[in-house]
Amino acid sequence: MATIWERVTAKAKLTSLPQVYLQLKEVLDRPDFAMADVADVISKDPGITARLLRLVNSPFFGFAAKIETVSRAVSMLGTQQVHDLVLATTVVERFQGMSTEVMDMATYWRRSIYCGVMARMLAYQCNVLDSERLFVCGLLRDIGHLIMYQSIPELSQQAIEKAAETGQSLFRVEQELFGLHYARVGGALMGLWGMPKSLQESTEFHIQPEKATEFPLETCIVHLASVLTEAAESPDEDPDAWLQRVDPFAWQGTDLSPQQCAASRDEAEKQVDKVLNLIYPQAHQAQA
Repeated sequence: MATIWERVTAKAKLTSLPQVYLQLKEVLDRPDFAMADVADVISKDPGITARLLRLVNSPFFGFAAKIETVSRAVSMLGTQQVHDLVLATTVVERFQGMSTEVMDMATYWRRSIYCGVMARMLAYQCNVLDSERLFVCGLLRDIGHLIMYQSIPELSQQAIEKAAETGQSLFRVEQELFGLHYARVGGALMGLWGMPKSLQESTEFHIQPEKATEFPLETCIVHLASVLTEAAESPDEDPDAWLQRVDPFAWQGTDLSPQQCAASRDEAEKQVDKVLNLIYPQAHQAQA
């Protein structure tokens, strides 16, 4: 009989990314790629093209002039941001048809996009080079749960209920109940997908940022963004209760203050619904 970890990882191994992203990654992995090659891959997928152009023309990026072509978008954004935006939209697309009784998907993606926007804001506060890349780190920090909701839905539901009853962190309840947690699953998935080490570490260790060995700053930022995201879901909670859930290592690693985090949170809340509508418009339809 398969162990829980074997059941979860078997599902992860079957979860592949859409072809357009794989083709883009193949191009970017070539040492001699040209910007035109990047634009060509994206242009062949009308859905990704439309979403990319909507994103780059949104207030999220704030370009003064309208960008009407993929080649212009690639030129303005650079390959790292294009990679991250295509990754974000294709991951959302990959799980678009997922049906689960464990989690409402509109709620899941709003939470994930909130965390992504929050991580981007905090990275900017930390003067991180190309702070926009932290958006995808925050967005995907909870991706392990999607694998768990499909492979072990009953156990996942038990963990959610126990965490709510006891007030314990969900990852600790998951570890206690079945010997693994969503962050470990997410890190494994990032590895299977061949994601950059920074994305693997921030996904797996954002719950315990002191364990990140190569990218501690990015991991600490995602940790803070995750805590602030959870706090935003509990509006009746004491406004300062989230501070008790922050790992002290994250304050040391980022040199941020609670006041800076609160300011970033206020700014993120102005953007999250707009970004959600761009990346996961089904959420708006579900709420209508």
